[in-house]
Amino acid sequence: MNLNDLKHLFRRDIDRLQKEIEAYEQESLLWLVRGEISNSAGNLCLHLCGNLRHYIGHVLGGSGYVRDRAHEFSARDMGRRQLTAEIDDTRRAVEGTLEKLAEEELDKTYPEEVLGYEMSTGYFLIHLYGHLNYHLGQINYHRRLSGKSGR
Repeated sequence: MNLNDLKHLFRRDIDRLQKEIEAYEQESLLWLVRGEISNSAGNLCLHLCGNLRHYIGHVLGGSGYVRDRAHEFSARDMGRRQLTAEIDDTRRAVEGTLEKLAEEELDKTYPEEVLGYEMSTGYFLIHLYGHLNYHLGQINYHRRLSGKSGR
């Protein structure tokens, strides 16, 4: 995997995140939790944005972003515009950082030991991409279940 591949994949799936949020029939459904579904799409969206803005934008890009992980899971009833603004900020942070990153930096050790062991920046970027896709799939499933239950 090279840096251009990572840039393309992050851009594509951050765009998919925005499309998923925009596809909810009603804004209130973004915050629906029920039964064993404990994370709403809104909270997962905020979590993804906070995660990417911290680990890519702040740690690798020096953006100065300060993450509030507790807020990512406690926020409620933000409007779609606020969520898409968060996604836009995330897109800019990720794209801006990856544009400045040199290919050889992928082989260097990631500046923080996040998973309990040392890893390369490239490895951790792949991990972050997998995390993005895991929660993106949850949001897609949540949206489809919520749409049927809201009728």
